Amino acid sequence: MILRRTTPPRRPEPQGTYPPTEAMLDEPVPEDLRKAQAGRLRAAWKAPEGWRYWSAVNNTEIGKWYSLTAFFFMLCAGVLALIIRLQLAVPESGLVSSDRFSQLFSMHGSAMMFLFAVPMFEAISILMLPGFLGSRDMPFPRLSAFGYWCFLIGGVFVLGSVLFDAAPRAGWFMYPPLATEDEGPGSDIWLLGLSFIEIASIAAAVELIVGVLKCRAPGMRVNLMPLYAWYVLVVGGMILFAFPPLIAGDFLFELERSFDWPFFDPERGGDPMLWQHLFWIFGHPEVYIIFLPSIAIAAMIVPTVAQRPIVGYSWIVLSAVGTGFLSFGLWVHHMYTTGLPGLSLGFFSAASEAVVIPTGVQLFAFLATLVAGRIRMILPMLWIAGALAIFTMGGLTGIMLALAPFDFQVHDTYFVVAHLHYTLFGGMVFPVIAGVYYFYPFIAKKMLSERLGRWAFWLIFTGFNVTFLPMHYTGLIGMPRRVFTYREGLGWEIPNLISSVGAFVIAAGFVVFVWDLIRPKGDQPRISRNPWKAGTLEWAHDVPEESWGIRSIPHVTTRYPLWDDPKLLDRVDAGRFYLPDAQEGHRETLVTSVIDAEPILIQRVNTPTWITHLAAIFTGGAFIFPTFHLYTPGIVSGLLAVASIIWWLWTSTARPPEADSKDAGLGLRLPTYVSGPDSTGWWAVWITMLGDATAFASIVFGYFFYWTAQPDFPPPGARHAGAGAVALACAGFVAGWVFTVAARRLNRAGRIGAARGALALAPLSTAGGIAALIVAVLPLEPATHVYPALIWALAVWIAVHAAVGIVMQLYCLAGSFLGKLTPRYDADIWNVSLFWHFFVLSALVACALVGPVARLL
Repeated sequence: MILRRTTPPRRPEPQGTYPPTEAMLDEPVPEDLRKAQAGRLRAAWKAPEGWRYWSAVNNTEIGKWYSLTAFFFMLCAGVLALIIRLQLAVPESGLVSSDRFSQLFSMHGSAMMFLFAVPMFEAISILMLPGFLGSRDMPFPRLSAFGYWCFLIGGVFVLGSVLFDAAPRAGWFMYPPLATEDEGPGSDIWLLGLSFIEIASIAAAVELIVGVLKCRAPGMRVNLMPLYAWYVLVVGGMILFAFPPLIAGDFLFELERSFDWPFFDPERGGDPMLWQHLFWIFGHPEVYIIFLPSIAIAAMIVPTVAQRPIVGYSWIVLSAVGTGFLSFGLWVHHMYTTGLPGLSLGFFSAASEAVVIPTGVQLFAFLATLVAGRIRMILPMLWIAGALAIFTMGGLTGIMLALAPFDFQVHDTYFVVAHLHYTLFGGMVFPVIAGVYYFYPFIAKKMLSERLGRWAFWLIFTGFNVTFLPMHYTGLIGMPRRVFTYREGLGWEIPNLISSVGAFVIAAGFVVFVWDLIRPKGDQPRISRNPWKAGTLEWAHDVPEESWGIRSIPHVTTRYPLWDDPKLLDRVDAGRFYLPDAQEGHRETLVTSVIDAEPILIQRVNTPTWITHLAAIFTGGAFIFPTFHLYTPGIVSGLLAVASIIWWLWTSTARPPEADSKDAGLGLRLPTYVSGPDSTGWWAVWITMLGDATAFASIVFGYFFYWTAQPDFPPPGARHAGAGAVALACAGFVAGWVFTVAARRLNRAGRIGAARGALALAPLSTAGGIAALIVAVLPLEPATHVYPALIWALAVWIAVHAAVGIVMQLYCLAGSFLGKLTPRYDADIWNVSLFWHFFVLSALVACALVGPVARLL
């Protein structure tokens, strides 16, 4: 197709003075104008009242709901742990049955990992990140709300299964064949329910990554970002690459559970080891996904305690990135006893030891900051000190477990239970509680009790060590994990009784902490905005008095602006920075460039809505109904979820604005609409597709895993997919991509009729590709052997993504006819083209594996 060269539509560029001068910042704002601006901002950002409050999408509301829900799930998991400890307090206890005990430990681990650890990081980040970055809100508030409601529905569904004696009982790792052959809905509840929750986690990760990259205050270059923002970026990237392998594993697992496709059945060519690889490719980075955000909290508290900038900022950033990178090379140290070659054991043992280095750099940088500063022993620092002591103990036992010969002796014993809890309590629970005490004045303008906080600390710290320190000994003398009882005379009685008593001491500490949170504080006076005398930007936000977060978005030139610029807070409150007004009555924030944070766009922020609730409910139905083999309601729910999301996108994203640009303040005029890499939506699609490509790569990994691990993959005489049909499918998908990209270029060139023609041909070509792919694999019988099952799985994956691509193409075609997509306002087709770039590569790989590669193996 030949494109006629024309002049593309002119895009408004930023105009005016940037960066601002001191004279501009000192120019007084008339009092009447200041009050009028504040009134308009207050009206635009006002939270809904009454029952409409639950339609809120503001980061402060969503962050609080998210945090409280994750904390509630943690308390529920704690109750399950207390029942477990009561059962094990004495030998041959009959408190609970073996089956019920299996449900309890499975749900305890699943809830702590999937319903507390990762969601709590994302919840705190949604709540706090705009404050750290000097932004008004996250870039996609409705995406945050959708993720929260998905999390709530999925969490209640999964955790509530315990009440109906239907919970999963194969452990939080769900190893086959125990999990695949388990009777009842427990395994399906785990697989589909937690896959639903993983959608919420990935949605939040996309939101947070884009927020850090594109919504920083002007001037906040990447080397000036608060360390918390760097940790969010690293952990968000880890979620993006760690969760998709588990989603791919869940996809294969549920196909086996629902349709008897033998991915993990050795009798038909499958291999349960594939699940272990996919699970631990997720599971070990998960430990650092939990640990690094807690280090991020410490990175904000330690400089405030020392009253000086952090020592070794660049080294901490590099160490955080290094920790995230190395964490993906350690998964096999959970599989030392599975019969792997000695060379593999040596490699992964060395990698497991190496990850200590960047972790140690971060901890020693914090210690150096404390030594170099003037320490004030505030209550949050007490919790950080306790975290350091406990985590160090967990790290030392981790070094021991990284050595294969030692791991052989204690694998699946209570030594591993002790190590895990020392790592997670020290690396997660204690720092999070420190963060609650530190940031509570930011959230509520009140202080939590110093006395109750110290009581809670010493009860939890003491109880924790009483509980888990004896478990090292219990494991060394042979007590295995996951046994519901034991007989007398094995030497396990006293250590187990001590551990059970300690568990209730921990519970008492949490009772004190919860009471401190929920006790009435009406008679306590409001405190100043920055009670800890911190230097970072979040303390310039005026939460909760004003829903706008920050009165005007500042220009930032240092890492600790409240320390280095004494005038900054007064200038922010006086509206002397950017976006001090809301003249049109809309919620707005600034979008800046990725590296240097130069302002490039005024983005309109979404307002309260109920559409996110509908989308979450219908998405939940699409996952929950199949749990009970109710596939028709599940399909209907899925279609309604798609319809809700389309309506949401159509009515609130990439709408042509009333004016191409507007005054941002300080003599700077910015565009109100951009597309392509300048837009937040393009970055969201890019990041999402990286995760999707990782999930697809995990299925491809399975393909070659079977080829290397099984002597009969493909089996002799196996029927292959039709070569001609596979070639037609490949041609159809490539044609769909060509027409989509051509439509974007034609539309940009002003050739609207030709662009519409390409957009009409694109879904037809794609549909032809889907039909040809189905015809190619239709003769294969996936229930007979893992080879046809995996070919079918690849075909299903590609067909579903192609169907999504068709919906996107039709969306753009409708937008062209109805005025949402024009040569000037073309963000939608830029984003759709980006999806198709990723999809066509996946389709080509899949067609190669289904067709010629299978014949060559």
